[in-house]
Amino acid sequence: MEEKSKDHRGLLNQGEENELEVFGYRTQNLRRALCLIASVLTCGVLLLVFYWKPQWRVWANCIPCPLQEADTVLLKTTDEFQRYMRKKVICLYLSTLKFPISKNPEEPVVADRHSVINQAVLKPELKLRCIQVQKIRYVWNYLERRFQKVGLLEDSNSCHDIHHTFGLGLTSEEQEVRRLVCGPNAIEVEIQPIWKLLVKQVLNPFYVFQAFTLTLWLSQGYVEYSVAIIILSVLSIVLSVYDLRQQSVKLHNLVEDHNKVQVTVTVKGTGESIPVTKTPLPRVDSTMAWKSHSLEDYRKHVLFCGTDVIQVKPSGQGPVRAVVLQTGYNTAKGDLVRSILYPRPLNFKLYNDAFKFIVFLACLGVVGFFYALGVYMYHGASSRDTTTMALLLFTVTVPPVLPAALTTGIVYAQKRLKKKKIFCISPQRINMCGQINLVCFDKTGTLTEDGLDLWGTVPTVDNCFQEVHSFASGKTLPWSPLCAAMASCHSLILLDGTIQGDPLDLKMFEGSAWIMEDCNADYGKFGMSDSNIVIKPGPKASWSPVEAIAILRQFPFSSSLQRMSVVTQVAGEDHFHVYMKGAPEMLAKFCKPETVPKDFPQKLRNYTVQGFRVIALAHKDLKMEKLSELQNLAREKAESELTFLGLLIMENRLKKETKPVLKELSEARIRTVMITGDNLQTAITVAKNSEMIPRGSQVILVEANEPEDFVPASVTWQLVENQENGLRKNETYLNIGNSSMPDGARGSCYHFAMSGKSYQVIFQHFNSLLPKILVNGTIFARMSPGQKSSLIEEFQKLNYYVAMCGDGANDCGALKMAHAGISLSEQEASVASHFTSKIANIKCVPQLIKEGRAALVSSFGVFKYLTMYGIIQFIGTSLLYWQLQLFGNYQYLMQDVAITLMVCLTMSSTHAYPKLASYRPAGQLLSPPLLLSVFLNTCFTCIVQICAFLYVKQQPWYCEVYRYSKCFLDNQSNFSTNVSLERNGTGNATLIPGSILSFESTTLWPIATINCITVAFIFSKGKPFRKPIYTNYIFSFLLMSALGLTVFILFSDFQDIYHGMELIPTLTSWRVSVLVVALIQFCVAFFVEDVILQNQKLWLWIKKEFGFSSKSQYKNWQKRLAEDPTWPPTHRTDYSGDGKNGFYINLGYEDHEQIPRAKLEMGGQSTEQHFWTRL
Repeated sequence: MEEKSKDHRGLLNQGEENELEVFGYRTQNLRRALCLIASVLTCGVLLLVFYWKPQWRVWANCIPCPLQEADTVLLKTTDEFQRYMRKKVICLYLSTLKFPISKNPEEPVVADRHSVINQAVLKPELKLRCIQVQKIRYVWNYLERRFQKVGLLEDSNSCHDIHHTFGLGLTSEEQEVRRLVCGPNAIEVEIQPIWKLLVKQVLNPFYVFQAFTLTLWLSQGYVEYSVAIIILSVLSIVLSVYDLRQQSVKLHNLVEDHNKVQVTVTVKGTGESIPVTKTPLPRVDSTMAWKSHSLEDYRKHVLFCGTDVIQVKPSGQGPVRAVVLQTGYNTAKGDLVRSILYPRPLNFKLYNDAFKFIVFLACLGVVGFFYALGVYMYHGASSRDTTTMALLLFTVTVPPVLPAALTTGIVYAQKRLKKKKIFCISPQRINMCGQINLVCFDKTGTLTEDGLDLWGTVPTVDNCFQEVHSFASGKTLPWSPLCAAMASCHSLILLDGTIQGDPLDLKMFEGSAWIMEDCNADYGKFGMSDSNIVIKPGPKASWSPVEAIAILRQFPFSSSLQRMSVVTQVAGEDHFHVYMKGAPEMLAKFCKPETVPKDFPQKLRNYTVQGFRVIALAHKDLKMEKLSELQNLAREKAESELTFLGLLIMENRLKKETKPVLKELSEARIRTVMITGDNLQTAITVAKNSEMIPRGSQVILVEANEPEDFVPASVTWQLVENQENGLRKNETYLNIGNSSMPDGARGSCYHFAMSGKSYQVIFQHFNSLLPKILVNGTIFARMSPGQKSSLIEEFQKLNYYVAMCGDGANDCGALKMAHAGISLSEQEASVASHFTSKIANIKCVPQLIKEGRAALVSSFGVFKYLTMYGIIQFIGTSLLYWQLQLFGNYQYLMQDVAITLMVCLTMSSTHAYPKLASYRPAGQLLSPPLLLSVFLNTCFTCIVQICAFLYVKQQPWYCEVYRYSKCFLDNQSNFSTNVSLERNGTGNATLIPGSILSFESTTLWPIATINCITVAFIFSKGKPFRKPIYTNYIFSFLLMSALGLTVFILFSDFQDIYHGMELIPTLTSWRVSVLVVALIQFCVAFFVEDVILQNQKLWLWIKKEFGFSSKSQYKNWQKRLAEDPTWPPTHRTDYSGDGKNGFYINLGYEDHEQIPRAKLEMGGQSTEQHFWTRL
């Protein structure tokens, strides 16, 4: 159907995360009329089905057609969820505008020759076709025959195009055209109306089935439990609607506040909510696209949506102008808001398996339906009674309390997290946290303290490093070019007398002891512009020959370039200076080789291995004399042939919570990985000091290089050695030696470390090698925000459940991508993350995992209990149906309300166990232990209930009460009871109706009821993921009370109780037998569940003996690599097989026939080998 013609199908957002397939359809009036008639005949059921399945609605009402002719489109996501959406094609007419539009096809509608609007307007009709998908408008491009986004400036525009086409703004006519075509330039989050949220909740398939079930029960007089479920369901729906409404209001207010609050919103790629300097788009005549011309530094020309411009300084060529690049939801801010409004569905096995389980229970109900039909028809019952009783048995298997019970567990976990100052915007993620087995951490502000402290400077003179100037000594930094660089090479601004900007820049500037002033008339004699920042020596500064320095131009810092530079002028001089700072290894490339000390690599490594943050500084005299020339100065020219000035050393201490938390995660066999934008050597040292890399472990540096000329892409493996070098206590000096890895080390724990550049090369040219590195990759340094997100996704492809913990805006993408994103900041990162910790340290990570495990185990327990509860009632009811009977209302009520309802509302309130276990709980319902648990308990229930049903018939005092009332009454003298039954005029008992009163129901009911109580106890597993059951006081009290009440009813000889519960008094010995049988069933079930099914060692032994292998990709890779004698590689270089296509050829790794299939031994692993195995 969907592949009828090539023009019928297209793609939206090709290659992007939100890629969609689009199919064209045309509505047929005949089909539409038939669907309308069918909807009326089915009393709206067909409309409900169409609501759940929009693709069926389209297929029923429409026929496929080319997209160009379609009036309806069907959209399908290209991810694993394959979700469908239906959208109507909207036609816009430019003829409705107040001014005339040329109908000449040769004349463009708008001045921008690159604009899709020119290709979307059909002339002479002046018609434009569009669709609106998740707040984004797409127009039909008649030239390229596809739907394209509007509301953004095309990337194909060059710098010249932007300056000349848009420099003077748009005409009023073009503004109106764009306003009509692109829609309003606004990010408006409407507060969802309560009625709409309510309808969406009520039309959930489970609630619809629940409504059908309750209607049926109420019609049969089962009022009490039905009312209880209705009240609970209404409360559940109201709470859900309230929660969704609150989220809608919060998001609405957040978007509104971001448009009003006077702060400078963080620019993507920085990581702090601080003022950021923007630079003008270059005026060049190149035809190259403007983004390509500016490379990765293009963001420094962009004002992102929500930014408040707090200071403007014209460059001398007219007023400052800005060109709108994107509007509304096309902006970066709009994209973030859209990701919250339309979150990606959770691909969690629990929820997928839960649906399959419910389908299974429904199928069991269908079997019961046909069984009841057969039995009642065989006995000649009326068709009304037959249908009613069959439907009753059908509804028994799927407990209506299920959604409320599962929601309750999440609510309890959310409340416990809130007490620990951890807030959640995606409650369904809490269960997923129970499966986390890999945690990625940002470094600065997450593992280490947020702020940096100045430690010292290492100046250079005549190509040699000088003595270290220590800031701890209290001595003022002496004047030198290095001091001038520290005072001037930054992006700080003076706002209302206060210096603002990047904290690192601020610390560096304060270390120079200089002060900042706005340029005024006093400096006019030095030839400085009054729009520049001026710095001069402060009262505490050392003597300086310089009176003042003006910062004339900035080439701003970016994480991709790893450097920044400024052009300055000293007061009284007529020439300029360039100062540059950045990552030492990057900056050294821009310096004259003769000015860089020969021992530069060793000196740099000496500091980075101690965990210091090192920044290098450089300088050169600029051979220019006119200020006007500076505006056209290319960055490449300014940043060349510099003189190396020295190093600035800054200290970044570990947070005191870091080491114990990482140790706790390691003992729980949860992998930890560092993803940082900092220096690689610094990251390695922090990982060693925090024991993320345990002592004695090997570190292998992975360095990859892009292909050049005729040399293909390469990857080099170098072993990092530990050497005691007389440095500070407990520190190591890293040296890349030439020794090979010892034989004993190959089987032990080793860790790969790499930079973002190497990761990118491996991703592009050695993709098949990437999984082998990732299963033991621990340190990823100099990673850009995009690379962080990509790395998280690659880990997920290996079947890891990944958590990401970070605090900066450059972590937003990774936080969103992870299964659990944990923000330690209340700024931008908290909007993107699923969880936000008010306490800014990583203690929240194990707390979240503990609560996630407890919630997951609770969900499994509740699900198992409700499944067994349905099956227990189904078996008992089916047996009674055999003789056209069923349990009494109050018998059901005792099981449903006093036990099941109360148990489900309190079972999940057991707190998390305080210690993380060394293995995770089961992650799927369809796992052997859980299926066996349900299956065996079902078998026990079947055996006991069937035997009891048959055995009671063999008793000498038994009679079929519902057939032979006189026989029953005549035998009353045989019972050891004081209950007396009255007779009516017909001689029958007036106790209860004959369809309920029987010895079978009197025997089965206490067995089934005690069975419900005991399975609730058995499935409420405590240690190792939850505290013991007795700590859940309410739950324990309810279980004991229910058991006590059941036993009391069983042994009581009160006529009113028997009359109310619709039971028949029996011999005391028979009642004892019933209780003994129920207790024996409990003992057997408890032994099987606790000793066999929950025995982790037993299951590991079974897996080992029978050769069951894990389906997880990372486990399979670990197993294969552990058996490969050539892995890990050290001190060698590998090349890609093809410099262009970049596939990795190395038969020693890739030939599967060479990999032995011996089993991986699970025992004897030390805690340092925490990611070799997973229980």
